[in-house]
Amino acid sequence: MRDEYHITATESNTEPRETDNSLHTQPEQRTSRLLGIGLAVLLATATFFSGLHVGNGMPLEANVLSIFAQKPTVSEESVDLSEFWHVWNLLEQKFVTSTTTESVTTEERVQAAIAGLVRSYDDPYTTYLPPAEAEAFGEDISGNFSGVGMEVGIREDVITVIAPLPESPAEAAGIHAGDAIVRINDQSTEGMSTDEAVRLIRGEKGTPVALTIFREGEEEFLKITITRDTITIPTIKTEQKGDVFIIALYSFNALAETEMQKALRAFVQSGSKKLVLDLRGNPGGYLQSAVSIGSYFLPLGKTIVRESFGDGEDEEVYRSFGRELGRSAPEKIVVLVDGGSASASEILAGALKEHGVATIIGTQTFGKGSVQELVELDKGAALKVTVARWLTPNGTSISEGGLTPDIVVERTQEDRVGERDPQLDAALEFLSK
Repeated sequence: MRDEYHITATESNTEPRETDNSLHTQPEQRTSRLLGIGLAVLLATATFFSGLHVGNGMPLEANVLSIFAQKPTVSEESVDLSEFWHVWNLLEQKFVTSTTTESVTTEERVQAAIAGLVRSYDDPYTTYLPPAEAEAFGEDISGNFSGVGMEVGIREDVITVIAPLPESPAEAAGIHAGDAIVRINDQSTEGMSTDEAVRLIRGEKGTPVALTIFREGEEEFLKITITRDTITIPTIKTEQKGDVFIIALYSFNALAETEMQKALRAFVQSGSKKLVLDLRGNPGGYLQSAVSIGSYFLPLGKTIVRESFGDGEDEEVYRSFGRELGRSAPEKIVVLVDGGSASASEILAGALKEHGVATIIGTQTFGKGSVQELVELDKGAALKVTVARWLTPNGTSISEGGLTPDIVVERTQEDRVGERDPQLDAALEFLSK
């Protein structure tokens, strides 16, 4: 998945990593955050254990207490850790390993305690991130990585495929949006986080991974083996059908705005006044891309998305830059969405719908509308924590079930196999009126 990120640093870091201003949109009140790709990308981002080091030369409890030495934001008196230390000491005194493997180290126990604390918040997008997968995460954001080429998220507590990427090993193997992943190789996904699923599915190019799939309409589980490969996330594809120009946007990555400029230039040169913006299977991306692309269709100052922090904090409002196409602007726009449209896709579709600029056709979107802040910890570890929710211009929470299209049109498994596209057909028919 990729999630929405703002990079910060703890007090222990003398040089916090700065975000790239070229990827930011200035909101009304606070510094802009990056909207990373909405959901865990199976192939690059992962959850792992902390690289936190516990020094030697101090009593055990003093060693571990030093980890919690930073002053908490709540009063010392209100946090009673006595039972934690009681259990810690009981395990130290009584536990006997049932195998001949090495015992759990102090560092591993501390890491597990932190991970357990994070899990207690019961948010699939709030995760403790040790340094082991940092390089893979960077590859994910850049758009090139080794894996199977699909996005996953949590739906009804189940690891669910948001969408396979076009021309990816996952798509070639027959993975579909909405597939529920029951097992990864021989491991059950029950209670598994998206980042844990990422870690298990991601792997070296040329190696296989077996997924056990539950697919609605099928009487039995499907077992699909996928050979991992180097994945390059596509950005945009254009085509024209009659007098309708079609722009399929696959990702709101760092290239999306530039590629959209080229696509819109081709639209203007085509002489068409009817546009289909296809966001099906688009898992999201940078907030800057969503706002910039929305600015081609909305007048200056129109709200594109609102960021709600809760607890009485003021919202951030991201508005259009007013880059409209003038006389060349499309007279009618249809936006195609489905269950694989998430995050930045939902932001753009919601803004165009609520401002009356576009008609939405397809099926319910995924509903990934939360913002994650990535806080750098010592020695490369990080905490990814949900800090806000995205709201449409009218105040609808994207996380509350996603967006409902104006015109609901399904695309069945039989349609996919037969290479039929009733959703696009419905868009073309709508635009012909």
